[in-house]
Amino acid sequence: MENFTLVSTDHLRSGMLFEDEDDFRAGMNIAAICSYLTRIKVLAFILMSSHVHFVLRCQQTDAKSFIDKYKMLYSKYYCRKHMARESLRRLRIDIQEVNLEDESLLRALAYVIMNSVAANLVPIPMLYPWGTGAIVFSATPAKGIRLGEMSKNKRCKLLKSRVDLPDDYIIGDGGYILPNSYVPIEYVESLFRTPKRYSYFLNNSSKAKQRLNNAESPSFNDIIVKAAMTNLIQSLFRKASLDDMEEMQKVELMRQIQRRFSSDANQLARVSGLPPEEIDRLINCFY
Repeated sequence: MENFTLVSTDHLRSGMLFEDEDDFRAGMNIAAICSYLTRIKVLAFILMSSHVHFVLRCQQTDAKSFIDKYKMLYSKYYCRKHMARESLRRLRIDIQEVNLEDESLLRALAYVIMNSVAANLVPIPMLYPWGTGAIVFSATPAKGIRLGEMSKNKRCKLLKSRVDLPDDYIIGDGGYILPNSYVPIEYVESLFRTPKRYSYFLNNSSKAKQRLNNAESPSFNDIIVKAAMTNLIQSLFRKASLDDMEEMQKVELMRQIQRRFSSDANQLARVSGLPPEEIDRLINCFY
C-alpha cells in the first residue's frame, strides 16, 4: 500500500516568507532540490507568501525529513539575502496522512492547488506560477532550457546551489526549474482519471468554497501591496521605513493601503511585518 502525506506550514502571523519574485524562484528551485535529494515524489505543492503546502508520496517520517530540509535550505537562502536571523525555520509544520481509498488524497491535492484561488490572487489555479496548478491536464508542453545545456557555473548561480541535478530538468522563462521536470504528472492525472473529475474536485474543495464565501479577500498579491506600502512610506510620508513613522502616520498608511488595495488585516500584517493585533489597533482607532 502506498503512503501519501499532506504537509503544511503554519501561516506567518506577520511578515512574509517570499518577499519578492526572486524569493519565490528560490523556493521553487529548492522544492526541486529537496525532491531530488530525498528521492521523494512531490505530487503537488504551492508557495504562498506566508506559508507552503506539499502533497508527497511517502510516509510521515519521510515527509518530515523533506519539509525539514526545505525549511533549512530556504531559511539559509532567506537569511543570507535579507540579513535576517530566521525565517521558515520558526514555522511549525503539520503532517497528515491521506489516502486514495477514501479520496482524502484527491481532496488534499485539490486543496493545495486551489490555495491561490481562495486567496483571490488568480481566477483559476493554472494562472498561479508558484506551484503545480498549471501542469495537471495541461495541453501546453514544458518549454525552456535544459540544465544540461548550461555551464556548471551558470547552473550554480541560477539555482544558488551546487547540487548536481539531472540534465533533463527544465528552466522555464520564469527562471526556475519547472515542476514538470520532477512531478509525476501522468501519475497525478491517473489518480483523478479524467479532466472532468479533476475539475470536480477542484470546484468542490474547501478552498473553492472559501473563495465563494470570501469576496472581500485581497485581490492584489502581497508583493504588489508591499511595494506600494514602501513607496507610500517614502513618497507620501517622507520616511525611510515604517519604524521611522509616527503613530498617526501609520494609521493613515494602513487606511491608504486598505482603500487602494482592499487589503484585509491579515495582508496588512504580512506586508508590514507588524503583529495582527497592532494592525487591528491602527485600523480601528479613532484618529
